[in-house]
Amino acid sequence: MDESKLLPDVPEHMPQMQNRYALGLVKFIGRALLKLAGWKVVGEFPKEKKLIIAAAPHTSNWDFILAMSAVMALGIKISYLMKKEAFFWPFKNMFMALGGIPLDRSAAEDTVEQISSWYNTHDKVWVVITPEGTRSKVDKWKTGFLRVAEKANVPVMLVAWDYPSKTMHLDKIWQTTGDYYRDIDQMREYINSRYTAKHPDKQ
Repeated sequence: MDESKLLPDVPEHMPQMQNRYALGLVKFIGRALLKLAGWKVVGEFPKEKKLIIAAAPHTSNWDFILAMSAVMALGIKISYLMKKEAFFWPFKNMFMALGGIPLDRSAAEDTVEQISSWYNTHDKVWVVITPEGTRSKVDKWKTGFLRVAEKANVPVMLVAWDYPSKTMHLDKIWQTTGDYYRDIDQMREYINSRYTAKHPDKQ
């Protein structure tokens, strides 16, 4: 595979890894993993400091491995949600450096409020979610990330795994309407009509 076409350009405003000493090694490992797997990333990143990435169709643990390989290869910082109990020594600093956002499920604020507050208190934040909420087949996608997008006033970008072509697609910014259920149904139809998961029967 032509390595020059393996990855898209990273815009200046996108959150990136801060540790310059580790950056070269991390990129090397990520690119080696993608090349070994025969995967590539196509499309363009938007010039946004704050964004929600809806990644689908999610049916396999391989989705996470491929996504993390791409993140490493690009040297970018994509945030993800974790229970706050996981942020204990000696793993706390590592999880934070890798983009982990600690969620307090016992707090008075609900998850939407907590994530919205994270956007409001950080200059550059790209959070990735999987709308299915599980690797199993579901009848409906979850709408929580759309509520976060509205409350934090951030756009939603669709990213998709397509296993037959071994390609991760940076698709497009989805223009939300405020009608969460209509938006989520249209997103699901859009993704599933264009991309094929590791396990298509679970889409």
